[in-house]
Amino acid sequence: METELYGLILSGGRSTRMGLDKGAISYHGIPQREHLYQMLSKFCTKTFISIREDQQEEIPKNIKVVIDKNKFKGPYNGLLSAHENHPEVAWLVLACDLPLMDSTALEQLINERKQEAVATALASPESKLPEPLCAIWEAIGLQESIRYLESGITTCPRKFLIASDVKLVFPANENVLLNANSKEDFEEAMSKLEAT
Repeated sequence: METELYGLILSGGRSTRMGLDKGAISYHGIPQREHLYQMLSKFCTKTFISIREDQQEEIPKNIKVVIDKNKFKGPYNGLLSAHENHPEVAWLVLACDLPLMDSTALEQLINERKQEAVATALASPESKLPEPLCAIWEAIGLQESIRYLESGITTCPRKFLIASDVKLVFPANENVLLNANSKEDFEEAMSKLEAT
């Protein structure tokens, strides 16, 4: 039986390299986190935006949120906060800094999902490395992640996935994996959007 799939937009970071909240940037006429929320809502039973407690006022009331519990470091903070709230589901996770993400890539990710793996992740054909913040994390993968973090080796979700049974999915359009973390990345994303 297929595990229920919830959606999660990770938007609780400090955006220090960008200099402003990456989730609030408007690439498509609305804040990016809301754009991704709408996109994920088409595919998932329920969708949430993961935020810090001090961001609550910025999110429209009709959007479901997960407040980061600050028990874990880095991107795992939002992901495992969501997992603790709903430990029985799989999570389709997207970082808020993916301005070129589209429904075609999400559909491909879902269609190629391997539930027996810890996760199914998009990956660049060039690097062949899993993108942990553009992935479907199965409940077992998140449970194993907690043990991994408790071991104190590292807090990097990519390193966890590299050492685990993960299904890689290579998107038809590699641009969907563009991370906009800096002003230069923002300009590159805008020029690619204008060219489409």
